[in-house]
Amino acid sequence: MMREIIFDTETTGFDPLSGDRVIEIGCVEMVNKVLTGETYHVYVNPEREVPASAFKVHGISTDFLQDKPLFSSVADDFLEFVGDEAVLVAHNADFDMKFINWELENAGKPVLPQPRFKDTLAIARIKFPGAANSLDALCKRFGIDNASRTLHGALLDSEILADVYIELEGGRQAGMDLSLNPKKAVGNKAAKKAREPRQFSPSDDELKAHEALIEKLDNPLWKQ
Repeated sequence: MMREIIFDTETTGFDPLSGDRVIEIGCVEMVNKVLTGETYHVYVNPEREVPASAFKVHGISTDFLQDKPLFSSVADDFLEFVGDEAVLVAHNADFDMKFINWELENAGKPVLPQPRFKDTLAIARIKFPGAANSLDALCKRFGIDNASRTLHGALLDSEILADVYIELEGGRQAGMDLSLNPKKAVGNKAAKKAREPRQFSPSDDELKAHEALIEKLDNPLWKQ
């Protein structure tokens, strides 16, 4: 069983070493390239102001985060969800890994080793060299609906990235659009409607062609 966690973070800026912090984490679980419907989502109080430049990106304000838990109080829940062996898939994974591991270390928790991370941006750059490979650009390339993505959001972006990741890995195979948990299915499609019966009789030429075909059949069941 191959378990993967597609995840994203929102932060107050670009560099934890300069004082920036994680303010949102969103994860979706995938097993054998099938979404299970299991998710992890939390907002985090960064214990600092959210700059206006960051607010423009994700719309998460300082006031909104005032009553949210500190990272240290959610670290164990996060580590329990991602587990010890799951591959951690992110778009520009180095950025998210840098922030997550800084927060874990600051909370006195074990960091996540670099080999566990898989970068969809790096995969896209190999598959589409020289092309735009942002999450929005990949959604457009693969025909994935991202109309609800008016602002960045960790859980929403993780759900969209899961669809992008499947396409980058070769696309959905038969049955892959069914969740392991049908009640929480992601992207399930309605069953195809049967073709309507024809509303007209066959022509004389069609009847003759059919009779000619029947005569060519070797020992048909209805003659036994």
